[in-house]
Amino acid sequence: MEIKAQEIEEEFNKLMSKLGPVFFSTKGFMNAKNYIRGLLGPVERKNGWQMSEYLCEGTPYKLQHFLYSGEFSADEMRDIGRKYVEENLGEDDGIMVVDDTGIIKQGKKSCGVQRQYSGSMGKVGNCQIGVFLTYASKKGHAPIDRRLYMPESWIGDEKRLKEAGVPEGLKFQTKPQMALEMIKEATAAGVSYNWVTGDCAYGDYEEIRQWLEEKGKNYVMCVSRKEYIWDGSKQVKVGDIVDLVKALPEDEWFEASCGDGSKGARVYEWITIELKENNQAKSKAVDFKQWSMLVRRSKSDKTDVQAYICYAPKVTPETKFVEVAGTRWTVETCFKESKGEVGLDQYEVRSYNGWYKHITFACIALAFLTVLSSNSFDTKSMQEHNPSTSSLEDFKKKRNLRV
Repeated sequence: MEIKAQEIEEEFNKLMSKLGPVFFSTKGFMNAKNYIRGLLGPVERKNGWQMSEYLCEGTPYKLQHFLYSGEFSADEMRDIGRKYVEENLGEDDGIMVVDDTGIIKQGKKSCGVQRQYSGSMGKVGNCQIGVFLTYASKKGHAPIDRRLYMPESWIGDEKRLKEAGVPEGLKFQTKPQMALEMIKEATAAGVSYNWVTGDCAYGDYEEIRQWLEEKGKNYVMCVSRKEYIWDGSKQVKVGDIVDLVKALPEDEWFEASCGDGSKGARVYEWITIELKENNQAKSKAVDFKQWSMLVRRSKSDKTDVQAYICYAPKVTPETKFVEVAGTRWTVETCFKESKGEVGLDQYEVRSYNGWYKHITFACIALAFLTVLSSNSFDTKSMQEHNPSTSSLEDFKKKRNLRV
């Protein structure tokens, strides 16, 4: 099903009407509309000059001033964008995914920048780290919240904080603490979800798991070998369980795909081990829930394993755990698409507020494209795990959207 240009424009105007109350003047609203149009445009780099040329502006100063000094709340925009995703993609069995990504930056002035490890870079480099919460359902996946990680070296430097416009009293938070805060806020905002997943940087943070258990939510979280989990009244090291599982007979493992990748179905071997009731759990629904250990093994390399701690109703089939575990890759898709198509990492601002404004605009732009994809019923392209990042035209073509 191809969506016509008129339908695209109508959906864009519908989204902008939702965002309208965030801005105090018609001028501010028009600048916001142009900024999002610029992010959605076909220019190679979504920086001030190229976006302004695409929008037929003589110089980039109007857009730059709007982002630097515009009197509007990025958090209010975030709230509207999150609700927009919920209204269009929300399902009772939806999945929220937490992860972070590095954004390469030179120098020392950009807020939160320092030499630090970035998973997206695969190494230590000079970068900022953004922590994101994304939403996934059968209708598509899109980002719904974001946090800028502020290293401890920044928190203790008042002069540096002031120059970057960081709000007074900002306290240090780890990335998992930021993720839990976003999950709590999305839950309070009424986002429809039943599951949470994330890699071991977040799965190892027990407070996330405990909070979800208390709220009766399900999860499939990666855990590292060094993490300890409860098995009844005792704590057991994940690595010790994995070593025992490796020795189990071959016929106890089952093959299943956790989603399609660039080369087709991503098929692994899996096994689940039920854990004893967690005597330390605070969940009121413990009689209806079960903790399990899910272990994934590569078919080509039996030593390549990944463990997940799962919490769900006792009747949950193993294949559901595999499905949720596979959904974690949708956040990687969001990062690739947002960086390649709507300029998530192509900003020229250094301030704290500037970062949040640009990132929020980019998240909303990607949500808009995802909703168009959902309306086109092109679920295969929506769930592709290795999207092209060559141009917006390619992106639209893949989703049956008119170029």
